[in-house]
Amino acid sequence: MHTQLGNLHLEIQTSRKNPVGLIRTTFWDKKAKKARHTQHGRIAGCSLEQLKMLQHAFREEVRPAGDAAEFRIVASKELGASEAVLALARELGLHRMLYSRPAPWVDCVLAMVAGRLVFQGSKLGLCNHWESSALWELCGIEGRPDVDKHCYAPLDRLLERQQAIEKKLAKRHLDGGALVLYDITSTYFEGEYKNSGLVKFGYNRDGKKGHEQVVIGLVANAEGCPVACEVFEGNTNDSTTVMGKVDEMRKRFGLDEFIFVGDRGMITQGRFEEIRELGSIKTISALTHAQLRNLLERKVVEPELFDEKSTVEIIDPDDPGLRYCLCKNPLTRQTEHETRRRLIALTKAGLESIADYKKSASVAALGARVGKLLGKYKMGKFIKWAIEADPENEKSRSHKLTWELDREKIEAEEQTDGCYIIRSDVSPERMDARGIVAAYKNLGHVERAFRNLKTVQIEMRPVYHKTDQRIRAHVFLCMLAYYVQWHMKQRLQPLFDEDGTGSDRRWTFQGIIDRLKQRSRHTVTMKGIEYQQDGEPDEQQQRIIDLLSRKT
Repeated sequence: MHTQLGNLHLEIQTSRKNPVGLIRTTFWDKKAKKARHTQHGRIAGCSLEQLKMLQHAFREEVRPAGDAAEFRIVASKELGASEAVLALARELGLHRMLYSRPAPWVDCVLAMVAGRLVFQGSKLGLCNHWESSALWELCGIEGRPDVDKHCYAPLDRLLERQQAIEKKLAKRHLDGGALVLYDITSTYFEGEYKNSGLVKFGYNRDGKKGHEQVVIGLVANAEGCPVACEVFEGNTNDSTTVMGKVDEMRKRFGLDEFIFVGDRGMITQGRFEEIRELGSIKTISALTHAQLRNLLERKVVEPELFDEKSTVEIIDPDDPGLRYCLCKNPLTRQTEHETRRRLIALTKAGLESIADYKKSASVAALGARVGKLLGKYKMGKFIKWAIEADPENEKSRSHKLTWELDREKIEAEEQTDGCYIIRSDVSPERMDARGIVAAYKNLGHVERAFRNLKTVQIEMRPVYHKTDQRIRAHVFLCMLAYYVQWHMKQRLQPLFDEDGTGSDRRWTFQGIIDRLKQRSRHTVTMKGIEYQQDGEPDEQQQRIIDLLSRKT
């Protein structure tokens, strides 16, 4: 039997040993031409008469005052965001990528993946959300989760499966001949990591000095969808990771041909030659400033060829397989010009101070001060300087600094402000110049991924784990969370496209999560009977849910 109230009703099943009440929504499936149900909760442990009374409460549009007082919401917990993220993760088949068969640890990993997007924080903090969120019960964990059993043990299992999972991701998102984007970043640590072989001092890409760190490499497809990640020691140099990653693409992911896209610090001249020897692997990268100057000196390119509105392509006369795509960015040009002018001004002020020094000083003392100053501002190539005997103090054997700006070098440098060259050995038949430049600019997708992973939404740091294995597992978990977020943003794009601009802008990813969080799961009592009831999504929430499930 069932009674319907609009679309929401309570259905009583008496075929079991004890009657059960199912809170459902009924709708008509036009394609299948039959009624279907969506279940929102169940009521167990009540007698048939009690269930009938609740069924009557569902059916009544107007309740007597006494009955209304009996209907109370005694607890509520977040439902909407956790349910939507988990639904998308399962629709993407993430649970099957984790493991081919249902397993409790897989559900725990899904909870932690969704937790990175909905709550962030530590694993223990996520466990403590069990009273305020339906996340854990949606993943089959009733009551308070145990951090060791439901977080750390599944995290260890996830790390064991990382290579198999990445292989499935690569099969889905990387095709033969595809663009492979690769870049690295660093994330810093606080505290002591004496037992870690990964956490070390090194060049911090965020300018966070005085902290140990690890280096993280990320592989993505042309659209920026993450495929694989690896954690390196904190003092790892960018270019030393390249050949291992190329080898991984070939052997582990089975890509015989692909285009490897990396930044100028990644694909150095040495790495470029090594990759080129493989034959089937092509590269796209930018030249360093020194390499650009070398081409200018060889007269392969001229400053006049750089244009802000179009891309000019040059073939290397000594190596016809090499293509140079000349580009110019007016914003970068202005920034570089202003930065150089400011640093030269600071250098001039420092040199004037040294030159005006009245006390006697040796050649070594003056040279040390000049060297320190030029090293600080990196403007030495624009300065001509010398230390000579002071003619006014010949008896004291004092020395004096003389210097001047090298105007010719400054002017020559200004000619290349905002100029950059993209180098590639991809054939013209396979990709034109505009395509090569666009492919290089796609590295911005990886930079955006790093921002989301580290600060914006997923908050990889602070890292609370102390062992290398757990650090690796945590980073991989965050990558999987970004994988789900990347797909969420793709599906929510119509909502962002409809959004306003400036002060009229409303939607951000966090704003969407917060909006979904407002949908709750309630614990309700009615005449001494307690049951759960899920709040219905409002029109705005339903639009988001439909976009995520591709129903619009």
